[in-house]
Amino acid sequence: MVSLIAVVAALAVFAPTMASAKQYVVGDENGWTKDFDYTTWTAGKQFFVGDSLVFNYAQGSHNVFKVNGTDFMQCSKPLVGAPLTTGSDEIPLKTTGRKWYICGVSGHCSSGQKLVITVLDGSAAPAPTPTSPSTGAASGSIISAGFAAAAMVVVGVLGMFM
Repeated sequence: MVSLIAVVAALAVFAPTMASAKQYVVGDENGWTKDFDYTTWTAGKQFFVGDSLVFNYAQGSHNVFKVNGTDFMQCSKPLVGAPLTTGSDEIPLKTTGRKWYICGVSGHCSSGQKLVITVLDGSAAPAPTPTSPSTGAASGSIISAGFAAAAMVVVGVLGMFM
């Protein structure tokens, strides 16, 4: 019984932190593609340190470069650094500030395949707000991985006592 109380206490402390980290699928169901308005996609979203971006695309058709503001505006690949090319590239947001991403395939950035976000300090993250079924995790836009992990721990602990 003491160990159950310890687990519940640990979850009470760590679950809010774990649940606040979000995984954003860039472009939602459209993924990382040309001729998509990523400025509209970012509208209303807040990105925090600890969140991550996932760029989904057909491997070989696109890529992802992290660039600076000048390269973003000019749609220029950086002089150093290799592109991400897996087709499901996850980028953890580790620091605050502006972050710029482009597709380095010829003509794709100029066709709108570029993303700019501002990452805020994770300690200032608001509590997660409920979402309707049509815009929540079912649509793939935001996945609260930490909450799922916390729920799995609770189920596992409860299973030990049954």
